[in-house]
Amino acid sequence: MLNRRTVLKGIGGGVLAVSVPVTPVLAADGRVSVVATTGMIADTVRQVGGDLVAVKALMGPGVDPHAYRQTRTDIVAMAKADLVLWNGLFLEAQMEDVLGDLARRTQVEAVAEHVPADNRIAHDSYTDRFDPHVWMDPALWKIVVLAVSDALVAVAPQHKSLFSENADRMLADLDNLIAYSSNVLATVPEGARVLVTAHDAFNYFGRAFGFEVIGIQGISTESEAGLNRMTELVDVLVDRKISAVFVESSVSDRSVRALIEGAAAQDWNVRVGGELFSDAMGAPGTYEGTYIGMIDHNVTVIAAGLGGTVPDRGMNGKLSVGS
Repeated sequence: MLNRRTVLKGIGGGVLAVSVPVTPVLAADGRVSVVATTGMIADTVRQVGGDLVAVKALMGPGVDPHAYRQTRTDIVAMAKADLVLWNGLFLEAQMEDVLGDLARRTQVEAVAEHVPADNRIAHDSYTDRFDPHVWMDPALWKIVVLAVSDALVAVAPQHKSLFSENADRMLADLDNLIAYSSNVLATVPEGARVLVTAHDAFNYFGRAFGFEVIGIQGISTESEAGLNRMTELVDVLVDRKISAVFVESSVSDRSVRALIEGAAAQDWNVRVGGELFSDAMGAPGTYEGTYIGMIDHNVTVIAAGLGGTVPDRGMNGKLSVGS
């Protein structure tokens, strides 16, 4: 069964619970109908719910959740669902009003907001706001797994045992992922542990694994990097001899390319270290289209791009060729 105190050891205190008063209304086939905003949440629901859930993810590969606006089809799907799960922490900024209104009629849960406040990273620009990219730290994502499990139990309590068993299995997989990530990233030379990306999505990753993180744009992709910011970053690349920067699958690479060109103008060669999954996962049906595969890809690409030693095709040899 789920051991919340074990999960929270070292990353916060207290026992998690999702208090969702419900009257279960399940689909005709008996499965729980779940709509999740992001692919990371949707995959977690699939892992915990197994064959007992039918999951729809609103945002697919390459979609930026900061800028995503719901469609009429999305609204209908959420209204018909037994359960709607979203990240929260202002990630789905354009959807907050709709989700708030929906919560008056449907079971809605912001799963990332179960991460204790003292384990969140404060927003640089807004008081009482936090960096929403908690999935970049697999230890924090264990809290989300528990929140998803509790939310499913609330709407289908007769399946509590199976949800708990599946959640335990995913927690064990996350422990393996954390161990792999720590070992591989430790092979990156200490002086090279600087991660430059298109936007500030990797601060939880940096805190968890001891990397300095520099995002061209802010926590939200809605913020644009000005000329002064770009000039400062070019100087950082040149002065600190940073040799690799990383693009993201859900963010334009325009700013990253501009940095590379700016450094070249100062006779410093910077290359693209690889493409990372930041706010969205890989294609459905692929290993990179799972939460475990997404993080495995990122860790492996970052370590290789910054001079570390990585195994062929990642943690379990499942990464696509070229990852």
